[in-house]
Amino acid sequence: MTEKLHLTPEEHFPEDLADVGDQQLQVLDSQVQRQLDYEVIAEGEPNPETEFRHFELDEEFQTRDDR
Repeated sequence: MTEKLHLTPEEHFPEDLADVGDQQLQVLDSQVQRQLDYEVIAEGEPNPETEFRHFELDEEFQTRDDR
């Protein structure tokens, strides 16, 4: 597995999560969650971009669950 375990705010994030497959969406969610955890522990608060990505992923999961 070559996927990174986290996704920093500077790294690419898909513009439209609807175009991302279910498995890749789960990978992105895991990467963003790990980054969020790191930022809170190391920096005391999350980066706004990481928070936004986390929110976007939650919304996409909800949209898919509602189908």
